[in-house]
This record gives sequence, C-alpha cells and structure tokens, in this order.
Amino acid sequence: MRIALANLRYPESPDDAVARVTGALARADGARIMCFPECYVPGYRGLGHAPPGVDEAWLERAWSQIGDAARAAKCAAVVGTERFIAGKLVATVLVVDANGERLGFQDKVQIDPDEEGTYEPAEGRRVFELDGVTIGVAICHEGWRYPETVRFAARRGAELVFHPHLSEAEPGSFRPATFAHPSNTFHEKAALCRAAENTIWFATNNYASAGSPTTSAVAAPDGTVVAWQPYGEAGLLFVEIDLTRATRLLAKRCRS
Repeated sequence: MRIALANLRYPESPDDAVARVTGALARADGARIMCFPECYVPGYRGLGHAPPGVDEAWLERAWSQIGDAARAAKCAAVVGTERFIAGKLVATVLVVDANGERLGFQDKVQIDPDEEGTYEPAEGRRVFELDGVTIGVAICHEGWRYPETVRFAARRGAELVFHPHLSEAEPGSFRPATFAHPSNTFHEKAALCRAAENTIWFATNNYASAGSPTTSAVAAPDGTVVAWQPYGEAGLLFVEIDLTRATRLLAKRCRS
C-alpha cells in the first residue's frame, strides 16, 4: 500500500492552506491515503502562530474542496483542521475517503497544557475504514505523551495510525539530521515505540520549518524507521508499506 505524508510549510492564510492541501492531493501519484499536519486548515494556533479566525461556513467550504480534490485524485485524505463543538473550538482531523466522502472526525482529546484557552479538549476515540484498511489517528501531544491513544486504535483493528503534529525549533535547540538521533528529544523515539509496542505502522507528520526537531516519517511494526523526510524540507514523502506486517500482536496481548 502506498501512502503519502504532506510535509508542508505553514500556510500564509487559511485559503492558502486549502490550496496547498488540494494541490498536494493532485500530486498523489498513486498514494491511497495522504496525511497532513496538525490543524493545517486553517493553520495551527500557537507557538507564535495566530491565523485569522474562521467560522463554520468557511470550514464547510474548505472541507468540501478537499473532498472534491480527494475524489479527483482517488486518494483518501487525513487532514488536520479545526471545528466547533457546542461553540467551542476543537483541534481535530477530518478523514475523507477516496470518493471524497467524509467519514468523520477524530478530535484531539489530550491537549497540550499550552493549548488551554485556545482549543477545547474533546471526548471520544474511533477508528476509520479506508479501502479495506483500518486506521487510527492520534494528534501531536496525545501521540507523544499518551500511548493509550494509539493502543486504543490498534486494539480496535487499526493496522496504521497517523500522527499529525506541529513541532518547530526553539532557540538553542538541537538540530537533527538523522531520525531519532541520541542527542535529540524523546519525540522521534516515541514514534518508534508507538509502532513497536502495538505491532502496527505509525506515520508521524510534521510541518516543514527550518531547524525542525522532528520530521515526517513512517515507523514499521518492528519499531524501525523505514522512511523520513529531510528536516525542514517541504515536499511529499511517499512510502510503500506491507500491511501484512501489522499483526497488532502486542496490542492484542495487552491484558487490560
């Protein structure tokens, strides 16, 4: 199965975000699923970023355009976005199938402490069926710090979990050139753990930014990295994965 991770630069505006998503889908090149970073539409709010506020009507138009692009490309899309629940702004991921149909949302349940006051923590987890493949989604902080979010999906049949996130360089931070470098933070090691501890594929998807401490990458069910995007370099990372390796053995053996 061919998947793609869209390692894109932070959008210049909400409309630019939609244009970048639809443009990437037009270059799917046979990928069956393409993932995009956390809250990419209209852009993550935080870490120095303050995109213009968008309303529900704008989001509906954006999601419709993305659905049209997915249908034209015959490629499912896993898109970081925002939505309103009872008037509260929630960080979420929209899942659209290759026919452009919305399958639903996975909202961010475990928000980072720094996000309090910006995003509302949501409730509930689920998995999605895309062309015979079961996938899960864990968004940024919850995938790094709460392994239960990934195990939830694996225990419910997910062979592949996507992990949209935003991570940017801080002053004086280590600037990696290889994935999971010993001098880097724990984050990329955690991505390998999420794959190995569940015996599934784990695809983590960042924005492209100078000096980024993490990058977009795919970890195999044995906990090894099979591909990663050069740090800070915008582009699409295409990866062929063998779903028969995603046995979910260790997730199924968990006595909980």
